[in-house]
Parts: sequence; structure tokens; C-alpha cells
Amino acid sequence: MFRRRLSLVLILLAAIIALQGAAAVLALREVERQVARGRMANDIHLGFLQLSTTKQRLRSWLTQHMVGAGGDPAERDVLLNSLHITLADLYRLTRAAAQVGPGAHGGEEHRARPEALRILDQHVRGISDSVRDMAALPADASARQAWSQLADVFEISQGQDLRQLIALNIARETAVVQRERGAADQALARMRWLWIGMALSLAMVALSATVYFGRALRRPLDALFKGAQALRQGRLDHRIVWSGPDEFSDVARSMNAMAEELEQHRQRESEQRHLLEAQVRQRTRDLHEANESLHQTDVRRRQLLADVSHELRTPTTALRGEAEITLRGPDRSVAEYREALRRIVDTSAQLSVVIDDLLAMARSDMDTLSLVRKPLDLSLPLMDALTQARALARLTQVRIECVPLPALTWWVLGDAQRLCQLVLLLLNNAVCYSQPQGSVWVQLQASEDGCALDLCIIDEGIGIAPHELPFVFERHFRGAEARRHRAAGSGLGLPIAQALAQAHAGSLQLSSPAHPGGTCGTRALLRLPLLPRQGELL
Repeated sequence: MFRRRLSLVLILLAAIIALQGAAAVLALREVERQVARGRMANDIHLGFLQLSTTKQRLRSWLTQHMVGAGGDPAERDVLLNSLHITLADLYRLTRAAAQVGPGAHGGEEHRARPEALRILDQHVRGISDSVRDMAALPADASARQAWSQLADVFEISQGQDLRQLIALNIARETAVVQRERGAADQALARMRWLWIGMALSLAMVALSATVYFGRALRRPLDALFKGAQALRQGRLDHRIVWSGPDEFSDVARSMNAMAEELEQHRQRESEQRHLLEAQVRQRTRDLHEANESLHQTDVRRRQLLADVSHELRTPTTALRGEAEITLRGPDRSVAEYREALRRIVDTSAQLSVVIDDLLAMARSDMDTLSLVRKPLDLSLPLMDALTQARALARLTQVRIECVPLPALTWWVLGDAQRLCQLVLLLLNNAVCYSQPQGSVWVQLQASEDGCALDLCIIDEGIGIAPHELPFVFERHFRGAEARRHRAAGSGLGLPIAQALAQAHAGSLQLSSPAHPGGTCGTRALLRLPLLPRQGELL
């Protein structure tokens, strides 16, 4: 809308300027015509005056010649030639004036000039013939006769008085000159007023357009300037209040949309910054906790190394002492040697356990254990683990009872050796913390949803205190009752078992007492995912 109004005003100004230029051209052409008519009228007037003057000079020469007072023939020829030239110029100027056309009050002189020039042309011819043929007067000739001859030659032509004719033409051309000069002055005055009027009109139109557009531009530009200043100061909630169909409304809407978009970006940036700060704080806390955990782990590791060093020293000393005592003195009976070897075997088994704990501790992370996973029947590593665990259980007079397995094949994805190690760790834990003549039950069954396999190991041992259950999977942790029941141990069995279960995408849970309403015993539940179909790799 505003662009259209501005375009209309510019078109109007251009039209006024074009009209002013066209009027100036027309006025200039009219002035040029007036000046040309005035110049031609002045030249014709001068031509008649020169014709009259030359005729008078030729008459004076002829008078001198007739009275015998001299008169050079060359001068006569010059004067005659001048008459002819002047008459030819008058003919040319008359034709040019006719082509230019009469003025507003002219036209009569254009009709009179050709007739007068025709008469003058005949008279000049007659003068030329008479002057060349006229001889000097006799001495006894009277002055009246001489004057009469001169009058016939110079004053009378075709019964007309040439003096009166020339005087009439001079008077007429004088009036024409005055008239054309007045017309030229009037044309110049009109042109001057035309220029002044058009300049004033153009100035009025330009001034009106300036005032109008100044008022029309002031308010929207002020609003846009305030909006831009608000954006520069960061006040993104500022909105430009300007509505209408013009271009300023479009700009205002665009700036408002830009401010809204920037405000949304700022809000998102603020939210992301707060989120990042929260994440940094969380990562800092995690790092601090990890550092604390690492520090505690290092402390426990140092304690474990000290304990393991002591434990290694004790069984090796016992082995050496038992062997030295047996070898000293006289020969002993077979029963005594067998008893000594049995004690050496027991001590070696204890030493083997300590060495295994030390090797497990050397692996700072169970994730570094290499697993060769493939589809297998879980009952196979379970049976291997039961065979080894029953040999250990006989030493402590503990029975391991296994619920008969269904006639099914339980397919899981795992490492047979590591699964056997995992089950053996759980069985060894249940046996070690059971009372003599106690029992350990093993049960294998599918979960309620049929997607996993549950291995449940229940013992009648010392159990785990409720406040110690959350810490049983931490490395080197051993409860007070566990240390009293079995001093030897490193607290690595359950953490290793949990790591192995997680490595097989399973889980391990402990609960104590083993049965609801009971007072002792521990229940270990190992859950491993079943393959969708027998023998199929996930």
C-alpha cells in the first residue's frame, strides 16, 4: 500500500516534469519563431532602406553625369549591382518570411511584399537601361528638362510614384518590426511566467509529498526503531504494535516473528544450559563417587593382598612343617603316612583356593574375561558343577540334593566353562556356609513367562543379616557371621558370580532367610535368558 502511494507520487512528479519540459519546448519554439519573424522583418526593413539609399546615390551620380560634373562609370556599375543584390536579398527574405508564416496579427505584409518587389524589380531594370543609355545634356539645356528626365527615370514606374511606394514599404516594415518585437517580448514574458508557474506547481507538489510522507513515515519508523533498539538490548519479549495493509506492517510482523524465534532459541538454550549444568553436576558426583569407590577398592585390595600374603604364608608353612615332621625320625606306618598326606592334600586345597582368589583379584574387572558364547544345554555345565561341588561337600559332610530335571533341553547362549564356574561358585558358597550334616537343594525350572531359565540354590547355613544383603556383591565384603563361621575367604566369590551372570545377560539375586518365616539359610536365584528356539543364536 505505501509502496503504491509512493509510486503514484513519483509518477505524478515525473509527469509534471515531463509536461513542464514539453511546455518549455513548445514555448521555446514559439519564441524562436517570433524572434525569426522579427529578425526577417528587420532585415526586410533594412533592405528597403538600403534600396532607397542606393537609388538616391545612383540618382546623384546620374545628375553629376548629365550636367557634366564628372561621374565614374565604375561607380555607376557598383551602384547598379548593389540595387540588384539588394532586390535579390529582398526576394529571398520575403520567401523565407512566407515559409515561417505570419504572426498572430500578421499576414497582410506577406501579400503586399511580392507585388511591391515586382514593381521595384521592373523599375530597377528600367533604371539600369536608362542610366547606361543616358548621355550628358547640351550646354543650352534647361534645368527643368534635366529634372524632368531624372524624375521619369527614378520617380515614376508604371504610372506609380516610386518614392511613395518605397516610403509605404518602409513604413509597413517598420510597423512589422515593432509588432514582431512586441510579440517576441510577449512570448518571452509568457515563457517566463510559464516557467515560474510550473516551477511553483512542482515545488508545491514536492512539498506536499514531503509533508505527507514525512507524517506517514514518522510513526512506523519510530515503532520499528524502538523494536530494533529493544532487540539490540536483548528485550526479546518486546513486540511492535503496528497493523495495516502497508509494508511497515509486514516488516513489523517479520521483526515480531524474529523476536519470538530468538526468544524460543534463548529459552531452549537456557534449558539446554541448565540440563548441561545438571549433567555436569551429575557427572561430577559420579566421578566423585567413582573416585571414592576406587579409593575404597584400592584400600580393600591392599587389605586383600595383606590377607592373601598372610594366607599364603600360613598354608605353605603348614605344608612344609607337615612334610618335615613326617620325614623326621624313624619310619612310620602306612596309616600315619596316609594321614600326613591327607593333611597335606587339605592344606594344598586351601592354598589353591587362596591362589584362585589372588588371580581373580589380579583381574581388576570381570568384563575382561573372555567368553566364547554359543547355544548349549544348561543341564550339562550344571551336572559338571554338581560333580565337583559334591566332592567338596563330602569333606564338610554336607549333602547336595538336586531336584530331578524335566525331560527337556534348556537352550541358552553362553560359555560352558564360565557357566560351570558360575554354578560352582554358588554351590561352593552354599556348602562353605552350611552346618555339618546340612543340605543344599538345587532346582532348575523355566520362569513364569517362559522367556528365562531359573536356577535356584537353597542352603540351611548361617544366612545373611538383613543389613548386610545390599553389600554382598561388593568386592572383599564379608559379613560378621561369615567371618566367624569361616575365617578363610576373600569376599570375591559372589562379585565374580554376579559379573559372570551379567556377562551372560542374566541376573543373580540373594535372599535370606531362604524360606518365608524362616530364621536361617540363603536362597540364590540365577536367571538366564532362554533362546527363542532350540539351538538358535540370538
